[in-house]
Amino acid sequence: MRSISLLVLLAIGLVNAPAFAQDARIKQQLDAIGHDYEVDDDGDYKMVFETEGGRSQLVFVISNVERYGAHKVREIWAPAYQAPGDDFPSVVANKLLEDSEENKLGAWVKQGDMAIYVVKIDAEASNDELDDAIEYAVKVADQMEIVLTDGDDEF
Repeated sequence: MRSISLLVLLAIGLVNAPAFAQDARIKQQLDAIGHDYEVDDDGDYKMVFETEGGRSQLVFVISNVERYGAHKVREIWAPAYQAPGDDFPSVVANKLLEDSEENKLGAWVKQGDMAIYVVKIDAEASNDELDDAIEYAVKVADQMEIVLTDGDDEF
């Protein structure tokens, strides 16, 4: 099931990838921080982190930098839930909205049938700020996966 979910994530990335130039700075930062990663077909940095209870959490640092006016934003994505169909059950959607209000560093988004926690940081963030954002995304997504899947560890 994990491989199907990963294929869905990769397909989502191919369909929804914005046409922005990739930022080479992120590789240098991840190397300096010391995280192990793979570069996927989109040029994004895929990492798997061990979490409490022998669990793991998938996270992507998106290579492309989004721009709006003077803002340059990098996204960190961590999936936590895959719906059985195209729509989320209302109880799941409401839980994600409530959790987004409580979490100050990011928010839940729907990408196809996937719930993904997205942290947006300044593209010029320091190594410590990037590492904190990754750690936060991992923590929030893994906790939500436990809640929404009765403890499954799919991502």
